[in-house]
Amino acid sequence: MVWGIRNRLAQLIQKDGRVLFLPIDHGYFQGPTHKLEKPGETIKPLLPYADAIMLTRGILRTCVDPISKKPIILRVSGGSSVVGDDLSNEDQITSIREIIRLNASAVSMSIFIGSKYEHQTLINLAKLVDECEDYGIPVMAVTAVGRELEKRKARFLALCCRIAAEIGARVVKTYYCPENFHKVVEGCPVPIVIAGGPRVDSEIEVFNFIYDALQNGAIGVNLGRNVWQSQYPVAMIRSLRALIHENYTPKEAHNLFNKNKTVKD
Repeated sequence: MVWGIRNRLAQLIQKDGRVLFLPIDHGYFQGPTHKLEKPGETIKPLLPYADAIMLTRGILRTCVDPISKKPIILRVSGGSSVVGDDLSNEDQITSIREIIRLNASAVSMSIFIGSKYEHQTLINLAKLVDECEDYGIPVMAVTAVGRELEKRKARFLALCCRIAAEIGARVVKTYYCPENFHKVVEGCPVPIVIAGGPRVDSEIEVFNFIYDALQNGAIGVNLGRNVWQSQYPVAMIRSLRALIHENYTPKEAHNLFNKNKTVKD
């Protein structure tokens, strides 16, 4: 592995081999998402606890202080919206020159296996890997499923992750599944991080599925809505950090959450 990619991955993957990524890129396809209407205000108290943030160039330019040293994962795919015909109809929307100009530590791109635009999104990923490898920039593939959340089964996720790795992604973001998640990890030769998906009903539910994913080989999370849509977002991200980097159990993380939610952010 070339020095540049190793260096950038070291900025993202911590010394314990784990990660806590904070995505705020949701607006690229669904507009001003609840609690993300003003991204800069939302993430300001959360940044100290995240290992990196994932976002688009527009939000990076307008909402993140350029003196920040927090590593950036730049979302570079898009071109569809929640009101369009098909969320999978995406292309690369940010050039390699822009990626370098914005000093990204990594880039992310969605692929839609099993969709009408499967071929298009996989070719997009292949081209992006070719471009980024020339400049030592790692690519994180996002195994998106659009509106078809019922596809989140181990066999399907394993297929998606393996294809992304085969094409050249250095990291893969995918969904957690409660049955046979270890098979998803075992079949993917690059690190896997877990997506949060829609906000769930309770904090302990989040802690439980993340803990199980970690025990089965995931290196961490790329979790957004279950953090910044929480009633207590700082308490939530602090508990996630303890779960991921300090080996807390779900119960310990939940106790920490209950303790910290009374502290003024």
